[in-house]
Amino acid sequence: MDIKSFMSESLINVDLKATSKVGIIEELSSLFEKSDKITDLEGFRKALLEREAISSTALESGIAVPHCKSSTVKEISIAFGLHKTGVEYDSMDGEPSQLFFMIAAPDGTADAHVECLAELTKYLLDDNFRDELLQVKSAKEVLALLERGILEDMGENNKNEFYIAVTACPTGIAHTYMSAESLNKGAKDLGVEIKVETNGSAGVKNALTADDIKRAEGVIIAADKNVEMNRFDGKKLIMTGTKAAIKDPKGLIQQVKTADVYRSGKKATSGGAKERTGFYKHLMSGVSNMLPFVVGGGILIAICFMFGIKSFMPDDPSFSPIAKFLMDVGGGGAFGLMVPILAGFIGLSIADRPGFMPAMVAGVMANQAGGGFLGGLIGGFVGGYVVLGLKKAFAGLPETLEGIKPVLLYPLFGLLLTGIAMKGILIPVVSINNAMSGFLNGLGTGNLVVLGIILGGMMAVDMGGPVNKAAFAFGIAAIASGNNAPHAAVMAGGMVPPLAIALSTTFFKKKYDEEERKAGLTNYIMGASFITEGAIPFAAADPVRVIPSLIVASALAGGLAMLFGCELPAPHGGLFVIPLVKNAGMYVVSILVGSVVGAVLLGVLKKDKA
Repeated sequence: MDIKSFMSESLINVDLKATSKVGIIEELSSLFEKSDKITDLEGFRKALLEREAISSTALESGIAVPHCKSSTVKEISIAFGLHKTGVEYDSMDGEPSQLFFMIAAPDGTADAHVECLAELTKYLLDDNFRDELLQVKSAKEVLALLERGILEDMGENNKNEFYIAVTACPTGIAHTYMSAESLNKGAKDLGVEIKVETNGSAGVKNALTADDIKRAEGVIIAADKNVEMNRFDGKKLIMTGTKAAIKDPKGLIQQVKTADVYRSGKKATSGGAKERTGFYKHLMSGVSNMLPFVVGGGILIAICFMFGIKSFMPDDPSFSPIAKFLMDVGGGGAFGLMVPILAGFIGLSIADRPGFMPAMVAGVMANQAGGGFLGGLIGGFVGGYVVLGLKKAFAGLPETLEGIKPVLLYPLFGLLLTGIAMKGILIPVVSINNAMSGFLNGLGTGNLVVLGIILGGMMAVDMGGPVNKAAFAFGIAAIASGNNAPHAAVMAGGMVPPLAIALSTTFFKKKYDEEERKAGLTNYIMGASFITEGAIPFAAADPVRVIPSLIVASALAGGLAMLFGCELPAPHGGLFVIPLVKNAGMYVVSILVGSVVGAVLLGVLKKDKA
């Protein structure tokens, strides 16, 4: 993103005079009115102040980034202001703020302001860039400085070597963008140019063009789920997971220089770390597509329960039409599709498009028979591999029949054979589900605590990997069977690692270098949002000390959540769904205790940085 394209000289003031936060907002916002970027100055200021009321937009090191989305804004724009002495702005480090970037985005622009914020942060974290910005005398100097930063970021001075990459993780949130940022940093250190396409939860960003692919000397696929590969036919290519890109980006860039040429249908060169293939990749393809249904539906169901546990039932005294609507949309709609979507996308991953329909029907059958999450998971693999078998069986048919395979033979026989197989498979699966439900409902407090310790600890073992995902899947399955306690331990255990890292970098500064301390700040947000992956770079840098500390901390949080009788009806959401938790106060205590213990362990075990 070219930040400079959203700025102009008329949106820059290098001599702010205000002496308060409100004054700064008034002074900078007036620039938008003068530049004809807004329709209502007072309405715009109100939106900015409302955002500040939620939490201060001041960071540390003298930086503040006030921002808002408002119907008063005509187009996304950025204003810059420099205050020579600084203004008290409720900053994170308690110091006055001098550098102000005000971002204005119109309603309906998705998260464009967030993208701008992320791009600005990248520049502002550079000490040299920040120091030079403090010395500017004119608007022209500000724009020139940004231009130079953008050119350097793009590797304008290193055009001789150009590489491309694709990053994609199952959830499309943390690993996707962390691996992309790591590859960009690695390329910069090596003096080469790279363009990274991210296949995230919000769709494909920074998409590779035909021109990019043609120009590239090599391709890095850092993905834990399937990505579109045919476009890279004839290019040097390596495949690996997102964690490898986070851990050793420079190594991957060096490896791709001597990689084998990729041909469609043939296995690509491995990138050293284990590429996610087979069962795991197919499973994660299903999970990543199921997650929006789980999150959206689960939170709506949880809100429904706030009206009363049976408020959606017309014959109950607590009945509410709003609660029924929420349950119909969240439970009957999103949750009703959760298992079929899981199964369908597993089948799609295994056998491409022909595998989608039989696998999805298998998921519907699992739902109807009471097979739940486990039944849908099995159904996805059954449907996918049945179609894969049919492809091999029909491979010898005359070419004249090629056109009817995807429209007749695969759907007909795939559905029939998958249906027959599921009829037999679902009998023991339903029995297993019933047994698990009975087991969970029959657990005493002591056993629940042990279960909470195990589930919480699992969330910190690989922080987004198979063990973490297994614990998360267990929690989801428990919610589906009517028991909300296990998932409380799961989310507590998942929130603790990044929060422990954040606290440790704040209170044990000598244990971390400057870059790690800056990265630690983002972990406050990631931990609060239940994004465990924020702790991965720290774990990768010092696994012997960091991982055991985080496992202990997460296990403690999970055990305490069970001890206090906490229950979580929503499968995701972090801090934002805590009001929906049973015994929410003690749930917060559980998370805080685990986070503090983790931070202290890290502070004790880690060595001081030289």
